[in-house]
This record gives sequence, structure tokens and C-alpha cells, in this order.
Amino acid sequence: MTVFLTIKNFKYQKKLNTMAITAQEVNKLRQQTGAGMMDCKKALEENNGDFEKAIDYLRKKGAKVAASRGDREAKEGVVLAKVSADGKTGIVISVNCETDFVAKNNDFIAFAETVAGIALDKKATTIDEIKAASFNGDVTVNDKFMEQVGKIGEKIDIGYYEAINAEKVVGYIHPGNRVSVVVGFNKDVADEVGRNVAMQAAAMAPVALDKDGVTQDMLNRELEIAKEQIRAEGKPEDMVEKIAQGKISKFYKESTLLNQEYIKDSKLNVLQYLQSVDKGLTATAFKRYSLS
Repeated sequence: MTVFLTIKNFKYQKKLNTMAITAQEVNKLRQQTGAGMMDCKKALEENNGDFEKAIDYLRKKGAKVAASRGDREAKEGVVLAKVSADGKTGIVISVNCETDFVAKNNDFIAFAETVAGIALDKKATTIDEIKAASFNGDVTVNDKFMEQVGKIGEKIDIGYYEAINAEKVVGYIHPGNRVSVVVGFNKDVADEVGRNVAMQAAAMAPVALDKDGVTQDMLNRELEIAKEQIRAEGKPEDMVEKIAQGKISKFYKESTLLNQEYIKDSKLNVLQYLQSVDKGLTATAFKRYSLS
């Protein structure tokens, strides 16, 4: 009988605690963390209405979900480009998730936009710097990621981040948020001109700005592929090297931004297009990322 009364009293006490949680408190926690209504209600109940402990509870839940999904691949998400107010710094960032359903969710996109804004404002140079930054004065970006993981139930992370600085930076986000580009120029440039080059980079996926930007490893790989193709065509060995060098020239033309055929005027390459606008104008850097 004693055991029965103890259990009954425990259930009664828990019921009292549950009744003490108001809808206003649940909504307040929901607004701050973005977690679901029932998750917020449970967090407050489990912590006797203590708001800060409830927030920690939700973060820990997110950490547990993240740990359990550590081996999952987050290949979906949004890729964003942002440029500073003075037009001299630009970033490309990918905030990844597991499913296309989440990637298209307005709340997730808004979260990614906020993270991108923090990265730009803080002039972050690494992903770790972004995660260590303050999200809203109370928690870090990393803490907020844990909250989002707990809320959504998917692995969420920053998959890519790069920044550039130039006299003028222009950004472009392709519709759908799966491809974004920032391009830096050596002098001020009209938005339309900058956007044209950024769209070129988005569409044509150059591997480098110009031939000087092609790494030796990439060049060696392209050269080896070219030689194998030439040999497969039955060309004599003494001609292989010469023909391969010709293919490398074609590679530079097709795969480096300034040497690519300008998509809006096939008579010009990108550098020629820029110099038709301003003789001294050129691109100095670019970053492009695509969710394949």
C-alpha cells in the first residue's frame, strides 16, 4: 500500500508540475529556440518551468541527435552568397541538411541566411570561427546549430565556407539556392557587369581564375588524361606530347574564368568582355560552390 501511495503521489506531483506550465511560457521558449511546441512543453515540464534549464535540455537533445546521426550524409541544403555593405568583402557559405524537404523550408533558409550574415559581419576566415561567434548575444552559432538539430531531427552543418576581398565584390545566387558565386574585381564595376561575370562562373563552373590559378596537381592530371586519350586514338608516341599540350590549351580556355568564351557574346572571352567595358578592368578572385 505504501508503494502504491508513493507512486500515486509522484504522478500527482508530476501532474501539478505539468499544470504549472503556461501556454505563454511554451510559446516564449518556442520563439527563442525554434523547437516544436510539444518539445518545448516537455523541456519546461522536465525542468520544473526553469527557462534556462529548458533551453539547455533542448540543446542537449540536439547534441544527442547530432551524435546519433554523425555517420549520415548532409548533401542537401542551401548555398548563399553575401557581400558587405561597402562591396569589398564577399562570402559563399553552404548550410547543409539531409533532405530536400528541409532545405526548402522557409525557417531553415532564414536560419542559413542569419548564419551567413554573422559570418560576413564577423569577417570569419574559417568555419570554426563562425561556429564560435555569438548568435544573438546569449548563445553561439554552434549552440544554435544544436537547437536546430534537435528541432528538425536531421544532421545540419556548415559544409563549405570561403571569403574574398577586392576593390569591388559582386555576388550571385542561382535560383533554388544550390549554386552561389562571389567575384572580386580590381576596380569599381557596374552591378550588371559584375553580375554577368558571376552568372558566367555559376553556369560554366571554372576551376580557376586564369591559368596561373590551376594547381600543378590539376595540370598533371589533365595532361595524363589527355595523353591517354591520344594514345587510345592510335597516335604515334612522338606526337603525344605535342598534341597533349594543345589539349591543355583548350582546357585553359574552357576551364579558367577569364579565358572562357563569354556566354553572352561568343566572339569574346570573359577578360575581353571586361576590357570592352573598361580597358583596365579584370577579375581578381572568385569563389563558387554547388550542391551536386
